[in-house]
Amino acid sequence: MFSNIRSLIFKLDPETAHSLAIKSLKFNFVPNILDKDEDNSFFQTKLFNKNLDNPIGMAAGFDKNAEVYNSLFRLGFGFVEVGTVTPLKQYGNPKPRVFRLVEDEALINRLGFNNLGAKNILDRILSNQKIGLLGVNIGPNKDTKDRLQDYVECLRTFHKVADYITINISSPNTEELRNLHNQKKLDVLLNTIREEKNKLSSEIPIVVKVSPDIRNEEIEKISDVLLSNYIDAVIISNTSDSTRDKLNDIQKHQKGGLSGKPIEDKSTDLINKFYNILGNKIKIIGVGGVDSGISAYKKILAGASYVQLYTGMVYRGPNIVNMIKKELKELLLKDGVKNFTEIIGKKTIS
Repeated sequence: MFSNIRSLIFKLDPETAHSLAIKSLKFNFVPNILDKDEDNSFFQTKLFNKNLDNPIGMAAGFDKNAEVYNSLFRLGFGFVEVGTVTPLKQYGNPKPRVFRLVEDEALINRLGFNNLGAKNILDRILSNQKIGLLGVNIGPNKDTKDRLQDYVECLRTFHKVADYITINISSPNTEELRNLHNQKKLDVLLNTIREEKNKLSSEIPIVVKVSPDIRNEEIEKISDVLLSNYIDAVIISNTSDSTRDKLNDIQKHQKGGLSGKPIEDKSTDLINKFYNILGNKIKIIGVGGVDSGISAYKKILAGASYVQLYTGMVYRGPNIVNMIKKELKELLLKDGVKNFTEIIGKKTIS
């Protein structure tokens, strides 16, 4: 069905099409997908000591304002991450700010943390009881005078309602945000978060989302900071502000973060480099170009215990989780394993 209407959807501006998708899910215009493989033992796992039907999550950026997370669970997603949420409402960058690169099966966005603000989003979560594992991705307001305090304020707001909180230091669309990858700055940030957790007597798991554009020499330094601050998981990775050389679409030079197929290999390589250092001490959530069973399979082999996607659903449609599970099951059967966790990190990338 989606393949029949995709050409019509792609005639719309990408942000308009996204708003339409949110409204369709919100008002149940998208039919619930029949999952023939629900509760399949191949895919069952745990995230932060909570059971998941499968390791496939919706990445932050799709449901920015926590409007349709339960609808996404009904589409088969094992977990959903909303946001990025900032303390105060903000419009984001001027439009147009999302570009669809059809030839490359990619998106470029420079949205700039557009969202309705922490209080509004908290009220939505409180009024719409979640039916699955829900993460909240947090970041600072563009014009804030104290970025550390913005992260702390969001932690205070969501620590009782979220199943985990993601510290977003990797969007390329907020000026100088990626400077927080610096070892000292990252350590100060995560120390601050840990201290606030202690003050709140909170056990909320903390996740850090990193850039795909970090240099090899930074990987060990970042890993050391994650380990010393007892971070629960790392998301690898966000969108890329480089990786344009092999793109074909005419819009490839638009400023912003690139997502989708062109960053698949880049993020998978980075996953493996982090896994070689972190092993099982910190769980890895793999993101970047996940749109099929084989793409998920490669990330798991590289060291990801879970995967997330967003751009993949733009190009494959709302049934993408079931498509991935069907293809992934065939690959796992060939491997002769009983559960996908048996292959995590089994392929070393040189």
